[in-house]
Amino acid sequence: MGNSYEWLLTYAVPTMVTVLLLLAALIGLIAWLLMRLRRVEKSYRTLTAGTNAGNLETVLKEHVEQVHAATDRVRQLDEATDRLARASRSHIQRMSVLRFNPFRDSGGDQSFAVAFADQDGNGVVISSLHGRDATRVYAKPLAGWGSVYQLTDEERQAIEKARGES
Repeated sequence: MGNSYEWLLTYAVPTMVTVLLLLAALIGLIAWLLMRLRRVEKSYRTLTAGTNAGNLETVLKEHVEQVHAATDRVRQLDEATDRLARASRSHIQRMSVLRFNPFRDSGGDQSFAVAFADQDGNGVVISSLHGRDATRVYAKPLAGWGSVYQLTDEERQAIEKARGES
């Protein structure tokens, strides 16, 4: 029996050092795992913020549904924007006024030419010739920045101004 105690006394210190080293390593491993677990929990809380905080599969399904709803809404807005862009081309967007004096013997620039056109140059040019005894008003349709009727120089200038060429 004495031999068994001798062996214990001989190897007790190295065994204790080994056990203590393993214990320290295990404590370090546990501390590291606890830090990792806290990071994972923080990430999970961030991921599940604003949801019913069910399991991760439920949270991801909710997120996917929200993404699909947002995608559908964006598609609807794109379609509405396209419709508005197409419709706006035919709205009056370009206009100009040119006042002038057609008669050298009368005073003032009482005569005028006004051009109203959409983006493609479709619209109308209205001109007025003011004289001493009468005022005459003329309207000519525009198609593609031109007219089937002969245009005066002042009407052409008003159209060019509305088109942005002068």
